Amino acid sequence: MPRSKSANINKVLPESASMQLIGLLSLGIVAGILSGLFGVGGGLVIVPALVLFFGMTQQSAGGTSLVALLLPVGLLGLIEYYRSGKISMEHIFMGLIIAAGLFTGVYFGAKIATHLSNDSLRKGFAVFMGIVSIYLWFK
Repeated sequence: MPRSKSANINKVLPESASMQLIGLLSLGIVAGILSGLFGVGGGLVIVPALVLFFGMTQQSAGGTSLVALLLPVGLLGLIEYYRSGKISMEHIFMGLIIAAGLFTGVYFGAKIATHLSNDSLRKGFAVFMGIVSIYLWFK
């Protein structure tokens, strides 16, 4: 795949292609589970993870997340990010891998959520939000 101006692939992704795929698919699965549990995904889970763990810029992470959530939610945003050069075909490919993980993960998150009490789910969501907020604040 061609190198992107918006992301240095050697800095953004793990060295091996298999580690890259495993990392992105794992991100999709975790985001899917959290989406099924709490109704969150792109902006709250995928974007911070791509920034913090894959070294993407906020814009590239936002555009890549839109690829994962592409149909039909993010298509127009994706087109604009691509046209403005903020994401490349590499980011689109990465987003599609995350989408595969989301597809699976959201099922398991929903399955877990339906067996939790409303109170437990609400408190779990609050703890998750607090951890993410604190981590991003001090990054």
